Amino acid sequence: ASVEQARAILAAEIIRTLDERGLSTREAEKLTGVSHSEFSRIRNGHLERFTLDRMITILGKLDEDVEVSVTFRNRHALQDGLHA
Repeated sequence: ASVEQARAILAAEIIRTLDERGLSTREAEKLTGVSHSEFSRIRNGHLERFTLDRMITILGKLDEDVEVSVTFRNRHALQDGLHA
């Protein structure tokens, strides 16, 4: 579930960037080299084809700085805490 959430967050940022800059999917394609159909998939929430790396790369091509923070937690400790 956390990978899907991360994809959704990145997609929202891509959409926000396109909207703020007033870019159509065709204009974004010309700017980034990423197919307009890929931007359409992102806009429509069809994110299963996208890796986190690919989405970060798309943001980079849109001249956005991306900072990623990863936190690791022991699953068993979390599960044990839920059952305590």
